[in-house]
Amino acid sequence: MADEHGPKVEVRRSKRRRRTVSAYRDGDVIVVQIPAAMSRRDERTWVAEMVARLERQETRRRPSDEQLLARAITLSDAWLGGMASPSSVRWVSNQKTRWGSCSPGDRSIRLSERLQQMPTWVVDYVLLHELAHLLEPGHGPAFWAWVDRYPKAERAKGYLSGWSAAARLELPDGYADDGGSAGQTAGSDD
Repeated sequence: MADEHGPKVEVRRSKRRRRTVSAYRDGDVIVVQIPAAMSRRDERTWVAEMVARLERQETRRRPSDEQLLARAITLSDAWLGGMASPSSVRWVSNQKTRWGSCSPGDRSIRLSERLQQMPTWVVDYVLLHELAHLLEPGHGPAFWAWVDRYPKAERAKGYLSGWSAAARLELPDGYADDGGSAGQTAGSDD
């Protein structure tokens, strides 16, 4: 089921469900689970309601690009002495193998939309990681000294590593200082 102007929606009927209705996002599709015995009329009502609820939750959880920029400036002030000042920070959908990227030339930062479902402190870590690239382009010791000022850096590295393992994805280079090649790659696009 897909509305011309709305998200793709998949309705799943279950014989085990008696009264409950739930919705969640699976990639680009919103999955709405309903009881098998529900009428088509009630289905339309509940699907519309559950899609609206889910979208409201996501809007509250997902900061705008302007809010991301403000957050980046706050993080820079708190952990980098205000020395990293991005020109823009925005969500992007085309980063499937990276959490974020930074272009020091124009001071722009892009964050993968996959981060929108993660805790704020993980998003903060990725933002700080990219901000540190405005000060140090590579992943050498000086770079990690900046990043590791963030008190939840190790916890966030572990979270991203665990998430990547659970999703059967390789952790993008540069997001864990493992003392090996991942922590020592050159360049700033990670």
